Amino acid sequence: MTKKRYVRLKLKMLLMVVLGAVVAGALGLFLKETVVDGLLEDPFASFFVWIATHLFGQTQQVALDAYQHYIRSYKAEWVLLGTGFLMLIAFYLAMGRFTRWLDQIASATAQVADLSAEEVALPKELEPLERDLNTIRRQLQDREAAAKAAERRRQDLISFLAHDLKTPLTSVVGYLTLLRDDPGLTPEQQGKFTGIALEKAQRLEELLGEFFDITRMDLGADPARMVPVQLTMLLEQLTDEFYPIFTERGLRCATEIEHHLSVLGDPDKLVRVFDNVLRNAVNYSTPDSEIRVTASREGGQAEIRISNQGLEIPEGELANIFEKFYRLDAARSTRTGGAGLGLAIAKEIVERHGGTIRAESNGRSTSFIISLPLLDDGV
Repeated sequence: MTKKRYVRLKLKMLLMVVLGAVVAGALGLFLKETVVDGLLEDPFASFFVWIATHLFGQTQQVALDAYQHYIRSYKAEWVLLGTGFLMLIAFYLAMGRFTRWLDQIASATAQVADLSAEEVALPKELEPLERDLNTIRRQLQDREAAAKAAERRRQDLISFLAHDLKTPLTSVVGYLTLLRDDPGLTPEQQGKFTGIALEKAQRLEELLGEFFDITRMDLGADPARMVPVQLTMLLEQLTDEFYPIFTERGLRCATEIEHHLSVLGDPDKLVRVFDNVLRNAVNYSTPDSEIRVTASREGGQAEIRISNQGLEIPEGELANIFEKFYRLDAARSTRTGGAGLGLAIAKEIVERHGGTIRAESNGRSTSFIISLPLLDDGV
């Protein structure tokens, strides 16, 4: 396929070389037949004899013998040499076209490096290169835009964390100060304020833990911790552990988990994935609704779907919610959880396990679908 991309360029180069050779050959033949053996033969011989007799002091006969020996006897060689010289001139002129192409390629490369808004334009012969450079230019522009968006989200995250960390910290300091400075508090009041301070401190710990988790996740996985994991048992145990949380929020949990689903992975990290997604489902579920957890075999993949009923996620945000430092404005309430990194953590872990995670939202419910490679087809 690559060899065929520059057929037009190869043909153009071949045509220019052949054309230069033909023109040079034709011109050489014309000079030999018309000029050397025609119009200029006698004048050139007379001029050669005059040079030999007047400038070098030779007799006319010696000059004629020299002309016959050095010029007439080697006329074909002289004509061939002249034709070769003409061909070199023709090739030099043809190379001017090639160097112009190189200059255009250099300008186009600089245009790509500068991330110019204008598309690269090259001659038709270089059309494949033009397409490649424009593709690279668009990719670089997309990466620059993504980097700027990530930087904006990082700055937003810092602002969010500053707000979310300050709120519970202020409460902890306030209640502890009250406990210290007010000796007239009743035991009931002391117990209440201590409980609130503890709750806010735990909230602060969760926020810090979430932030450091996403930082450590970038360091990669430890292959030694990858072991066979009974996914069926893991999901059943985790949903059982969430029962108090479901009850507290007035939620119901329905499960439909296929038996004998096994994957190769880090058990602790996989627990973190489903824990994060389940907590997200709990936090954004409407009261007295149902959360569904299903798992089944789809080809060579185990597909786990966690669905909840709640606010719709706009279609344009579905892919972004897994990005680091991304957070929906609507999610910025203290009640609904952390710094917006839980799903990014889940995505890091799932992709490290060779799987994928995506979200779907239809206005009534939101589903997170996690696919992981089955171990020995679930056997």
